Amino acid sequence: MTADLIRFFTTNWIGQAIVIVAQCLAVTIPLLVAVAYMTYVDRKVWASIQLRRGPNVVGPFGLLQPMADGLKLVLKETIVPSSANGVLFIIAPMIAFMTALVAWAVVPFDDGWVIADINVGILYLFAISSLGVYGIIIAGWASNSKYAFLGALRSAAQMVSYEVSIGFVLITVLLCVGSLNLSKVVLAQSGWFFNWFWLPLLPMFVIFFVSALAETNRTPFDLPMSEAELVAGFHTEYSAMTFGLFFLGEYANMILLSALGAVLFLGGWMSPIPYAPFTWVPGIVWFAFKIAFLLFIFSWTKGTLPRYRYDQLMRLGWKVFLPVSLGWVVLTAAVLQFGGWVPKL
Repeated sequence: MTADLIRFFTTNWIGQAIVIVAQCLAVTIPLLVAVAYMTYVDRKVWASIQLRRGPNVVGPFGLLQPMADGLKLVLKETIVPSSANGVLFIIAPMIAFMTALVAWAVVPFDDGWVIADINVGILYLFAISSLGVYGIIIAGWASNSKYAFLGALRSAAQMVSYEVSIGFVLITVLLCVGSLNLSKVVLAQSGWFFNWFWLPLLPMFVIFFVSALAETNRTPFDLPMSEAELVAGFHTEYSAMTFGLFFLGEYANMILLSALGAVLFLGGWMSPIPYAPFTWVPGIVWFAFKIAFLLFIFSWTKGTLPRYRYDQLMRLGWKVFLPVSLGWVVLTAAVLQFGGWVPKL
């Protein structure tokens, strides 16, 4: 009976489809729960920084607050402005949210725990992340509001600017690994925690994290939503669950970029010390811990840093991060070449 089931799921297209759907649900459902509770953790961290209590009414310790927020958004009326392009207005938040979900297909959670272990995983991630800006641009244009359109233009320019720096960061890591496969990136960092790429590539790790803040429109780079000039940015005209999808997309992108940072620089599912009892902890637990650490820094920066001006944002991206990241790519290639450390493909 067991052999028949294995044969069904490995050779029959229906069985293979069931396996793929099950894999997608196994990733998507925990991710949606994590996105919901990241809103809770975010507010708790800010409250701690500001010496207040944060959510503490709905459920024990306020743990049911994300459910209450979601219920409120679902029950609210979705208002579409009469002068807006109705179809694109509704599609835009779906694009912003879905691109944050489909990128997880190539992220390895543990050794062999990945939906699609493709050899061009980095390129897939970079392509999907680039598509996310379309949801924001379409939202600003379809709203038929000058404030929303200005917010969309700001966000598009910001995301494009910092994606260039992230691209050079990825190239630096790939030079050290010799593969575009994310699982091989993690395996290249096996050993003690100082073998992980965060130490030899520390400037690129810093550039990656700051660029991730800009990519997700988080403080101090939340310029598209600067209330003093633009009311609420590209989602000014959105309400109810359409606004909620933008909100969830932002948090899903935060978790995605934290996972990517853990894979590229913090050894992915590897334990920091390759000996017992550290190796007894499952790899997925180490991976989740590293993601949680980076997410805490996301919340920490929002609770402590003031917002940049737009000219400061662009100056940092084009005049600091771009030449530094490009120079570090050249330096890394030179060191690998003359040191005889070029990885064998």
